[in-house]
Amino acid sequence: MTLLVPDSPAVHPPQQVKAVREKTARDKAAREKTVWPVLPPDAAVGPAVYGEDTAVERAKADLERLLSLRSRMGELESTRVDDGVLRTDPALAPLLPGGGLQPGGVYSVGTTSLVMALLAGPSAEGAWCAVVGMPGFGAEAAALLGIDLDRLVLVPHPGDHWFSVTAALADAVSVVVAVPGSRVGEAEAARLAARLRQRRAVLLVCGAWPRVDARLGVASSRWTGVGEGHGYLATRELTVAVESRSWGRERRGRLLVTPDGRLEAASAPAGFPALKAVV
Repeated sequence: MTLLVPDSPAVHPPQQVKAVREKTARDKAAREKTVWPVLPPDAAVGPAVYGEDTAVERAKADLERLLSLRSRMGELESTRVDDGVLRTDPALAPLLPGGGLQPGGVYSVGTTSLVMALLAGPSAEGAWCAVVGMPGFGAEAAALLGIDLDRLVLVPHPGDHWFSVTAALADAVSVVVAVPGSRVGEAEAARLAARLRQRRAVLLVCGAWPRVDARLGVASSRWTGVGEGHGYLATRELTVAVESRSWGRERRGRLLVTPDGRLEAASAPAGFPALKAVV
């Protein structure tokens, strides 16, 4: 008599059991050798992570991190420069990049009155200043504006050595005013600019200069206080124009020079008949 026994998962020939065990061992070894990508905890796992776009996604992520880091570095550099700005007259501050004189900057200034107004703030805060090649610079007027004469170096007649004198003073003082005695080349201006940045000094130039951070000039000027044949000059009203590489268009502001020499922002037109300045 023949007994038929149905197939059961628990009953296998020895050869089949051996084959299954070997296949299981090979699969385990293969899994252990597989290198899976390491993802950050907040990464989204999907087809783009393990598929063909993995390299592209990684490149995009690296670029975003680089741009973010570069932006952050720019913010830190801007903050560092702004923190070291030399404060000047409050009436001029809104017209200047950063609200004052940037250390290492070069500014072209059109008039002596603006030069004195720019020097007044740093000098009042204890900074040393120097004026080179400006024999008409009035010490009494400078003192009235708040410039400390005890920390002011005057070199009225530097002659042909004006550039070397200016460069030497840039190593010792915070603000240097210079009237160029000759044409300045690009190479000379670049070397002096590097020295200014290294020493964190400021150069105010009254004349032509190859490269400047801002240009300040008087667009218009008039006096008040004189009527029809009588009266005294009381207040001078200036329209100051500033051009800078920091913004795309010119900035203008109306300022008043009071009888005692102070500079104020003109909030409204003066109530006296105006006498235009004759240049």
